[in-house]
Amino acid sequence: MTRNLHDAIDVISDLPPNRIQDLTLELTQESIIGVVAQTEFRIGELATRTGVSIDAVRYYERLKLLPRAGRTAGGFRLFGPESVERVQFIKQAQELGLTLDEIKGLLATGGAEECRSVRDLLSKKIDELDDRMTAMKDFRGTLARHLSACERELETHGDSACCPVVAGEKSKQGKSGKK
Repeated sequence: MTRNLHDAIDVISDLPPNRIQDLTLELTQESIIGVVAQTEFRIGELATRTGVSIDAVRYYERLKLLPRAGRTAGGFRLFGPESVERVQFIKQAQELGLTLDEIKGLLATGGAEECRSVRDLLSKKIDELDDRMTAMKDFRGTLARHLSACERELETHGDSACCPVVAGEKSKQGKSGKK
């Protein structure tokens, strides 16, 4: 089970930062709005609220990604508000490229030792993401400088402008002997 969690974290760390979202199962004030008034949902209501099909909800339940739903006297499944959060989490994780097996590893409950292991792994991945974001910000600065140089050249020389970015690269290649 821990291996699946490591695989899931590896998948998350390989994603571009604009695809990273906070994945959480915590109920927040924003996530509770609209759920407070209703404490149990039939399968169709759960599917509608979370944007998945009824078959997907059944599949998640069969894979034990969702706890087994209670039943009404008529045999209808009844899901609690935590199931809304759980399905939303599953959708977010899938959108980030995690497999259902990896998601199952993330959703597994464990003791203190597993929790420490997960904490350490997540901390490491956050540090790696921070490093990647810093590198991207630095590269953005380089691109912004090149953009400014191009804009100045075009403003100054118009149609006879010589692109300073391309000219600078050709100059560097000529000095280093590369082509």
